[in-house]
Amino acid sequence: MAYDRAITVFSPDGRLFQVEYARVAVGRGTTTVGIKFKDGVVLMADKKIGSRLVESKSIEKIFQIDEHIGCATSGLVADARVLVDYARVIAQINKVTYSEKILVDNLVKRICDYKQNYTQYGGVRPFGTALLVGGVDATGLHLFETDPSGALLGYKAGSIGSGRAAVMEVLESKYDENASHDAAIRLGIEGLKKAAEDKLDEKAIEVGVVTRTEKFRRLTPEEVAKYINEK
Repeated sequence: MAYDRAITVFSPDGRLFQVEYARVAVGRGTTTVGIKFKDGVVLMADKKIGSRLVESKSIEKIFQIDEHIGCATSGLVADARVLVDYARVIAQINKVTYSEKILVDNLVKRICDYKQNYTQYGGVRPFGTALLVGGVDATGLHLFETDPSGALLGYKAGSIGSGRAAVMEVLESKYDENASHDAAIRLGIEGLKKAAEDKLDEKAIEVGVVTRTEKFRRLTPEEVAKYINEK
């Protein structure tokens, strides 16, 4: 039990159980998808609205960090919001200090350093959230997944959350790095449909896109509905 409860104590086989429990929180979260395409990156999330009384726009799973970077979250949304606020501050400090946009990988490493701090000290707990961070900078297109442990991985296409296995199966078989903007969104929708095992609620799907020529933006509900309702 001591190994389970203390973040600073390794179990005899070298595991930090609190970090592993945080990963479970991510695995129980809503399904999110990130896909790099020919000219940019698309991020998608299924918000899983549990009641028709809920205002869907009040639930955020896709966040803008800077004009060239966005992220999708899975896990504890409140934890994700803290990380997003931290990332926004880091991006703005870099802009004010150096008069240039922060590189995507530099920002993701700063986020992961922050997360790692919460796996090392007593009296705290790890962040129970993972982020898919997508962006475009001078070095190219980027898509990173961050882990509650503070680890990061770069992907061409990836997914986090409860439907990850189903989405990754679709991405593994059909991903094309030279795909167009529309084709990437259709592929993401296909993955979300397979993960949901049901008809997607167009009000529950959130999509953000950033390209080499356009700033990060979230698609309107009407634009998302058009993709979902395609035959």
